[in-house]
Amino acid sequence: MARMTSSYCDSSHVHNSLREGVFCGVVVVSSTMSDSDDDVPALSAHTLAALHQFYSETRTGPAHTGSASDQFAVGAVEEDWRMSQFWYSDETAAQLAEEVVREAGAGGRIACVSAPSVYQKLKQGVVEGSDRVSAVVLEYDRRFATYGDDFIFYDYNEPLSLPASVAPQSFDVVLADPPYLSEECLSKVAKTVKHLSKGKVLLCTGAIMENHAKQLLDVKMCSFLPRHNRNLSNEFRCFVNYPSRLLSY
Repeated sequence: MARMTSSYCDSSHVHNSLREGVFCGVVVVSSTMSDSDDDVPALSAHTLAALHQFYSETRTGPAHTGSASDQFAVGAVEEDWRMSQFWYSDETAAQLAEEVVREAGAGGRIACVSAPSVYQKLKQGVVEGSDRVSAVVLEYDRRFATYGDDFIFYDYNEPLSLPASVAPQSFDVVLADPPYLSEECLSKVAKTVKHLSKGKVLLCTGAIMENHAKQLLDVKMCSFLPRHNRNLSNEFRCFVNYPSRLLSY
C-alpha cells in the first residue's frame, strides 16, 4: 500500500494541509472573512457537496450488501490518499495471496501488515487453499474494523503496540507493505514484522528501499513485479527471505 517517498504525508502533515485549505487541488476558502476578503471567491454549493461526498466515502467501510465475495473485493474500501493508500491490482493481490497460502501451509497463520488488498483476496475464497489458512489484517485505517476479529489496529509509529492476543512469532508468513517509502517507516515496520513472524517474510515496497530492507530483514528482491490499480511514479518490488517462486517469476 506504500507510495510516498518520505514521511512528508504523515497524518499530522496531511491534517495541517487540510486546515490550511488545500484539498485535492481545490483551494478551500474559510467561511470567516474580514471586510478585506470580500473579493475572495467562496466554494460553490456543488463543490461543497462534492467535498462532503468525498469525506463520506472515505469514512465508509465495505458495504454489507451482496455476497461475501463482494464485501471482500479489492477496492470494497475506497483508497484514501490522505493515508497513502493505493490498492494492488486484482491480479497482483491474487498472486501474493497464492504465495502466502503456499508458504503458510495447511493450518498456517498469515499476517497482512498494511496490506489489506491481499487480506481481502484471501477471504474471497477464490485462492486455492485459502480455506485452510487463517489471516489477519493490521491496519491504521479503522474502516477495516468491519472485518471483526481479523482486524488489528496498527500504527507503525508504535511498532510493538499490539493487543495481548497477538503473541510473538505466531505467524507462519508475514506480508508487509510499509505505508511510506522512508527508512524510518521501514525500520519501524521491520520491528513489527520480526515480532510477528516465525521466519518467513514477504515485503512489498519501493525498489529504492532494497539496501535498507536487506539490512533490516535479510531479504532479496524478487523478479515478480507487483502492480497497482493506479500507476505509481516509484518502482515497486517484492522482497523475500526464503526460497520463493517470486524470485524467478
